[in-house]
Amino acid sequence: MVGAPWFSIAGFAVIMVNAMCLGLETYSSVGAVAGPYLTLIEHLCIAGFICELLIRFGACLNRPSSFFRDGWNIFDMAIIVAPLIPGIRENVTLLRLLRLARIVRAFRLFPSLRIILVGIRRSLPGLGSFLLITALVIYGYAMLGWMLFGRAEPEKYGTVGQAMLSLFLLLSLDGITDILEAGRDVTPWAIPYYVSYMVAACYLLTNLLVGLVLTALQEAHEAERAATGGKEAGPAIPIQVLDNTPHHQIARLREALDVLESQLTATPPTPRTPEPTPKDVVRSTAS
Repeated sequence: MVGAPWFSIAGFAVIMVNAMCLGLETYSSVGAVAGPYLTLIEHLCIAGFICELLIRFGACLNRPSSFFRDGWNIFDMAIIVAPLIPGIRENVTLLRLLRLARIVRAFRLFPSLRIILVGIRRSLPGLGSFLLITALVIYGYAMLGWMLFGRAEPEKYGTVGQAMLSLFLLLSLDGITDILEAGRDVTPWAIPYYVSYMVAACYLLTNLLVGLVLTALQEAHEAERAATGGKEAGPAIPIQVLDNTPHHQIARLREALDVLESQLTATPPTPRTPEPTPKDVVRSTAS
């Protein structure tokens, strides 16, 4: 029942209804007209979440520990039980964050969404190195920008912090034409400065980030496919490997000889007719 497609679709529908109610509450006009109905729908969604959690727990009754080893089950219990804890239920901001966190439950219902989440988690170690490289590149260009444009454009390059912020905003290449024209009026080094920055930061680093995420998604997809294939294939069937060592061959020959001996003892031997000798042939012709 838990693995049935309709069960996932029903859980996703409850999550979407809860998200829509959360969004409608931001409109004061809708809240004034349909406030009680939205509260009722909210309670029904919580009841649906509790029923789903109980069904999942019932599917693990033979091994209750497996239910608590699943991180998604712990997450579901946390977002359902947390609003009942004193100190949290009085905090409107925390309650809204917990209600918003229920949308994350959609990732557990569909493998494609789960692959994306796992891919993002797998890309985090590489993302740290990418951020370090990006910070070093921006810092280096910020120091150059401070030396080139610090006096002419103090609002953008007056300090290294302002220069780093300006270069970070320039990653989107928004207004690059106007910035390049303004830089040419200050120094002829503006063209190689901005062109090299666009190539290094805007293109190379962006493609590096895309490749990092795609690699992590590919690894997550292969891991999910391997796990799904293992579940569908079931336990591996042991294959008997033939032993061709001399000792094993001698044992097989002995077994074959024993079978032949048992067949010989079971079948009585047939009498053989003696063949005539040359003397018998001569006697028979003489007579």
